[in-house]
Amino acid sequence: MIVSKPNLPEFMAAPAGSLPAIDSGFLCALDHLGVIEASGDDAAGFLHNQLTNDILGLEQGHAELAGYCSPKGRLLATLLVWRHADQIFIALPCDVLPSFLKRLQMFVLRSKVTLKDVSDQWLMIGAATKPSDSAPAMWRCATDEHGTRIRVPDAGALQRWLWIGQPENARQPWTAWSAQLPTVPASIWRWSEIIAGLPQVVETTHEQFVPQMINFELVGGVNFKKGCYPGQEIVARSQYLGKTKRRTLLAFTSDTTASAGVEVFSVNDPDQPCGMVVNAEVGPDGRVACLVELKMEARAGIVHLRSVNGATLEFGELPYALNAET
Repeated sequence: MIVSKPNLPEFMAAPAGSLPAIDSGFLCALDHLGVIEASGDDAAGFLHNQLTNDILGLEQGHAELAGYCSPKGRLLATLLVWRHADQIFIALPCDVLPSFLKRLQMFVLRSKVTLKDVSDQWLMIGAATKPSDSAPAMWRCATDEHGTRIRVPDAGALQRWLWIGQPENARQPWTAWSAQLPTVPASIWRWSEIIAGLPQVVETTHEQFVPQMINFELVGGVNFKKGCYPGQEIVARSQYLGKTKRRTLLAFTSDTTASAGVEVFSVNDPDQPCGMVVNAEVGPDGRVACLVELKMEARAGIVHLRSVNGATLEFGELPYALNAET
């Protein structure tokens, strides 16, 4: 289930009716994402000890992905993290934000850190544009008086950007982008995340995957040189011992009911699931794009949604290579 924030200004409302052509880009309000602010002298150190990536080494002007795992190494949340002034900000889906924040606050103890849900104070905009040679490197941030703009991984031929700022400052970037780009619902941004091969843990996939099962280390979400964090031993063991037996692939289907958490089945072993849908969204062509976690041997056969009698999955190409041992 996708939970959305109800407080977006009218000029950022999702358009009604059929989707416009998006070959040259698109613009949308990301009302399905919330924001947590971490502040205090120990904020960076505390998050460094809780998350899968290097927070102490995260500099101003950079953003990164990170995960939050259970002690069993299963992802409870996938996050976008960046610094602004003395604060560290975390963006994640609204449906997992409350449980993530509650659990994180349990471990603050005597640390000098304050964690707050500031979703009502910040808005996020997603924009996809034609390629530009002058675009900054991936995960670079630029902050001005209006807000912060982050270059995120491309989706196909489109370069993508996130803007985060206070509601009263959102009109300026929205107006500038909307003069050139058609506005679309947030589902198209989520579709573009799938095309970019970026997995997102949501409520229905909570605690289902070790990071490597959804390629999270391949998209920069795990640092294997940092210190301990919950589940670190299991995540490290999955990385260094043996082959990775489960990975996530890009797939397409005509079944518009496909959704995160739906199991998939191979005709070669029809009695038990061979994997699970990580994310799924209807794209501008009417097909559903999916990130599907599955056993690697299942790639050799035909894979279906829900059962071997369900819709067939047609596998596509991720924008990055899977590790050689897979």
